[in-house]
Amino acid sequence: MERTNHMEYMEEMEVIPSMIMEQVISGMNLYDYEKYSAEDVKRALAKDIRSLEDFAALLSPAAEAFLEDMAMKAKEERMNHFGSSVYMFTPIYISNYCDNYCIYCGFNCHNIIRRVKLDEAAIEKEMKAIAKTGLEEILILTGESKKMSDVAYIGRACEIASKYFKMVGLEVYPMNVDEYKHLHACGADYITVFQETYNSDKYEKLHLEGHKRIFPYRMNAQERALMGGMRGVAFAALLGLDDFRKDAFAAGMHAYLIQKKYPYAEISFSCPRLRPIINNDKINPKDVHEAQLMQIMCALRLFMPYAGMTISTRERAEFRDNVIGIAATKISAGVSTGIGGHTEKQEEQGDNQFEIADTRNVDEVFAAIKEQGLQPVMNDYVYI
Repeated sequence: MERTNHMEYMEEMEVIPSMIMEQVISGMNLYDYEKYSAEDVKRALAKDIRSLEDFAALLSPAAEAFLEDMAMKAKEERMNHFGSSVYMFTPIYISNYCDNYCIYCGFNCHNIIRRVKLDEAAIEKEMKAIAKTGLEEILILTGESKKMSDVAYIGRACEIASKYFKMVGLEVYPMNVDEYKHLHACGADYITVFQETYNSDKYEKLHLEGHKRIFPYRMNAQERALMGGMRGVAFAALLGLDDFRKDAFAAGMHAYLIQKKYPYAEISFSCPRLRPIINNDKINPKDVHEAQLMQIMCALRLFMPYAGMTISTRERAEFRDNVIGIAATKISAGVSTGIGGHTEKQEEQGDNQFEIADTRNVDEVFAAIKEQGLQPVMNDYVYI
């Protein structure tokens, strides 16, 4: 089967004047993490402000021996910029229809699962139930099907969310600037886009059909969102799809260059690892162990100390509780990656995108944050 060129935009995709993608890919390709020594790591740790080169050293194998030192420094930076606050939120999946064929994702269009799209009444019911837990921030997610979850549908979900929550995030398919403007007008504050892997050759092998196959359109999504008025943008690579050090370096460089170009933008990171999916529990990442995940998170905290950072329910509860006091600033709670998971029984939901490891509810996560000597925060924005 002849496939679409993954580097060529489709007709309806907006092209913006930006060289950030080219800079990131060039930097990633030149990144040789084996060249860094213990002395390079020590120099990076000794600095108050760290360069991209320092970040590269902190991600290298040489830095593994300094993980405790990195964690101590990261904890200092986290305290300096965020204090003891840990922000809480939950995701809500409103549709799992998807037009993409991504071989690692449970929602992919060739996977035989129960597909569901919540109507406005069901969305409001879900959001009411979530709001009763005390949460004031929500992240709206859909499968990547513009046909089944068009911009108007997502916009209406944002409007409903704005009735119950002070912060509304989106993790949906990439859009054009005018579409992001519409969603911002409907109440969306920020967007999250996982680039999955920054290796365009590997990306092409993993994304076989659909709009997501187009690598540059996805990579420029955060910039289009900021041009559309979004206050914040989040970056992530799905660790384990390819060389995790290079992907982590590229994600950090991507965020760094966006911050330089848009200094007002609120920047944040997610650091998800690959998880088993429905109908395929044999999907396993290239070895990305918890110590290496901690190294990545500490390196990001030391490089961009003012950036937010989310720790996913893909990780064990014990790891999440540990990392919120060191590098992460945000934690999800009461999570379901199925459709209708906050009010309906499991057998009545659409199927899950992936398996989670931390199933604790909001009260349990709230208590765990307090046990760490930290302060759970539901919202830190005051709207005038």
